[in-house]
Amino acid sequence: MAKAITKPAFERHGLKDDQLSWMMRNMLLQRMLDNRGFQLNRQGKIPFATGSEGHEGIHAGAALAFERGRDILVPYYRDIGLCLGVGMDPIHALLSMFARGDDVSGGRQFPNHYSHHSLGILSISSIIAAHCPHAVGAAYAMKLRGEAGRAVLCTFGDGSTSSGEWHEAVNFAAVHRLPIVFLCENNEWAISTPRSKQMACERIIDKAPGYGLPGVRVDGSDPIATYAVVKEALDRARTGGGPTLVEAMCYRFLSHTTDDDDRTYRTRDEIESHRHQDPVPIFEKLLIEHAVMTSDEISQMKKDILALVNDLTDRAEALPFPAGSDLDKHVVEGAYEPWQ
Repeated sequence: MAKAITKPAFERHGLKDDQLSWMMRNMLLQRMLDNRGFQLNRQGKIPFATGSEGHEGIHAGAALAFERGRDILVPYYRDIGLCLGVGMDPIHALLSMFARGDDVSGGRQFPNHYSHHSLGILSISSIIAAHCPHAVGAAYAMKLRGEAGRAVLCTFGDGSTSSGEWHEAVNFAAVHRLPIVFLCENNEWAISTPRSKQMACERIIDKAPGYGLPGVRVDGSDPIATYAVVKEALDRARTGGGPTLVEAMCYRFLSHTTDDDDRTYRTRDEIESHRHQDPVPIFEKLLIEHAVMTSDEISQMKKDILALVNDLTDRAEALPFPAGSDLDKHVVEGAYEPWQ
């Protein structure tokens, strides 16, 4: 009798089947919401959208390493999946896109600029790398208060590492051994500028030794590997080991935003040549091959997510814009009249 052919085991890093299935759902949901944002923009229903297609593996892995209720996330504008992963309700992605009054920011922020202080998500800054000093400030407060077991996760793109604010933040964190992890989502493009045109070093982590930090590079298309690296870095930060610079490699498949025409700086053939890095089908295939999920289960998951996103889109679009009387709300604390 012939022996059954068994697949070699894959490295789970302690993750159970339900956690791996959760990763799959997170990746599919963020992609679906991404696509919806671009669709709504092309329909003229929203003025602006930012995509994260290609970043899904990073977001799902890092989100699972984040400790809800203790850690602080300081994201950047391409982090929809990460915000969803740490607890943000997906309705808020649509409320943000439509700028409705029920949005957490009252409809004032750009789409994809989330802020959920109750979830530990700090407000996003549109100015490249300006949020990095904010993240360091939060980590410094943790250290001053003696809050052990907590850490800050600060994310950014590769272009941010060419900004002065980024260098100041990393240097301060290193000197004071703050509980923070700097997670660079290197998608190879700083808007229209490739890495080779913005820095002389080959890797982002090559900058880490100059500040006395450990630097770790990981394949961002692999959510399990990303989880393991980010978790180790966060655990190190939470236990007094200081900061870590993590570089997660991925590729940005969409334009920088809906206002960007990426055909002016890269070809369609170049984009297609990177499709083998697409984290969604890679992870889907892995789960099926190792019997974590069946193809039917994943197909049903996709249908359920599409139905959810359709429902959330209709609900968000039907809500009113902010009231005019709320114009001064949350702008200046206390009295706002200049003569007081």
